[in-house]
Amino acid sequence: MAQQIQLPPEAQQILIQLQTFQQQLQSVLLQKETVMMQKIEAEKALEEIEKTEENYVYKMVGNILVKEEKESVREELKKVVEESELRIKTLEKLEKKLEEKIKEREEKLRSILSSLQHGGAN
Repeated sequence: MAQQIQLPPEAQQILIQLQTFQQQLQSVLLQKETVMMQKIEAEKALEEIEKTEENYVYKMVGNILVKEEKESVREELKKVVEESELRIKTLEKLEKKLEEKIKEREEKLRSILSSLQHGGAN
């Protein structure tokens, strides 16, 4: 008959932290993907604006198209790209920190489980 091992409170706490950090990492990755897509869309729009010789372009505002000066829209899109790049860098730093915390908790949990196995075998 297999013997069930009850995790000590410390291991249970580490497991909860590990799951929390994994959920946070998943959220950060989704946010980063969304911001990256916004950046790509803004860059593509900038490319199209550069191709046109018109002084006015149309942009979406809600459900309608609005005619605006090309330069104004260009500056707005450049700002979106810059802000996206900053947000991506911030999210990447957070991603790295969470990955480090996850690795640290996994190692700690392995250590506890290993000591339980070796302690239980005696």
